[in-house]
Amino acid sequence: MFRPARIPRLSQALVSRVSRVSHARGVAGTTPQLPQHALGSLPTSTSPITSKLHFFNSVMSGEKKIPTYRVIDGAGQPIEGAEVPEIDKALALKMYEHMVLLPIMDETLYNLQRQGRISFYITSFGEEAAVIGSGAALAPDDEVLAQYRESGALLFRGFTLDDIMNQCFGTYLDSSGKGKQMPAHYGSKKLHWHTISSPLATQIPQAAGVGYAIKRDPNRRGKNCAVVYFGEGAASEGDFHAGLALASTIPTPTLFIARNNGFAISTPSTEQFYGDGIASRGPGYGVHTIRVDGNDVLAVFAAVKEARRRCIDEGRAVLVETMTYRVGHHSTSDDSFAYRPRKEVEDRKRLDNPIVRFRLFLESRGWWSKEEETALVKRLRDEVNAAYKRAEKLPKPPVEEMFSEVYGGEMPWNLKEQREELKGLIKKYGQTWEPWKSELKKHKGEGKEFLE
Repeated sequence: MFRPARIPRLSQALVSRVSRVSHARGVAGTTPQLPQHALGSLPTSTSPITSKLHFFNSVMSGEKKIPTYRVIDGAGQPIEGAEVPEIDKALALKMYEHMVLLPIMDETLYNLQRQGRISFYITSFGEEAAVIGSGAALAPDDEVLAQYRESGALLFRGFTLDDIMNQCFGTYLDSSGKGKQMPAHYGSKKLHWHTISSPLATQIPQAAGVGYAIKRDPNRRGKNCAVVYFGEGAASEGDFHAGLALASTIPTPTLFIARNNGFAISTPSTEQFYGDGIASRGPGYGVHTIRVDGNDVLAVFAAVKEARRRCIDEGRAVLVETMTYRVGHHSTSDDSFAYRPRKEVEDRKRLDNPIVRFRLFLESRGWWSKEEETALVKRLRDEVNAAYKRAEKLPKPPVEEMFSEVYGGEMPWNLKEQREELKGLIKKYGQTWEPWKSELKKHKGEGKEFLE
């Protein structure tokens, strides 16, 4: 919705016009009306004929918004009428430990980037429940195509802190991409986690294709689904619609999880679209859709678990919109206080903290204590610090690996040419020019494979 007060140096006439448009859009929420008497239907459709000229623009009547599913309130207590999902103590504590781990790891790596020790990082501050709750509801062999804030779900699957640090530092032990990717772009064939790609929303139609591959595999059909994560900003890309169209019409067992955290980098969701969020788009593609409180880990867990069941049983797309708030900056390339007040962020951290909410729930069950909290935080900090210190001491991959596994099969001619050119330059400068000598020392083998 337009907010005239935020638009600088507008004439009063234009301000009044924008205000009228904003007001009109705010009150026009109408749903389709069925005819009172049967007048037949279109010959190739079951759409009933009506004699009323009626426009509609909403899946809800009047000014009502799509409801948001919640299980526990801010005090960790089940709300009236809510059913707490079946979850035992062991699973609950595993989920909570990973929720606590995520901001500790994020804070450490964010600070390391600020110190110039890694080149880039992106955090999940404020979205711990949306990430961990959804990850816990998936099967370990479901195929996941993530965006870049879902590292917690990957850790939940078994990715280690050493794996995280080796990828961010680009060491020779980087199992994600042998140092070829920028930090926070993880991947694991073993854990069915497709390597993250920076271009916005490209993973969405790819996930629909992965779902189609699962559907064609008799060993996985009816057992697994493809899962794709994306933000509400990515849902403004054409790839979002291409992915949903494919997964709903082929159809394919693809679970779409939208993290609506309020911002597409610096653009607030109020300026991205006029419709009722991302969930309102699901019915247009004929898919099961739910909106869930993304700061309630139990609600997210229950919603994604049921969404996954429907996705696999019916073999078609399901859309889940998690409503949360991005407490951190978009990435280390961003200063969010340039476009939102610091007080807004601090208030959200204080009033709607997903970790505190779940901790209060655990304490009410007798599953957690302050002493255990203190011990957990200390242990996780020690583990994170030890992991990054190990990775920081390791060399980067051998120079030769710069050219390997870029493509499948035989190395193409252009890479062979580039390798030979680099080989010549290393022979010329590698042992005589100090900048090249010092850089080669950072790599395992020091480039000696090119000097022989």
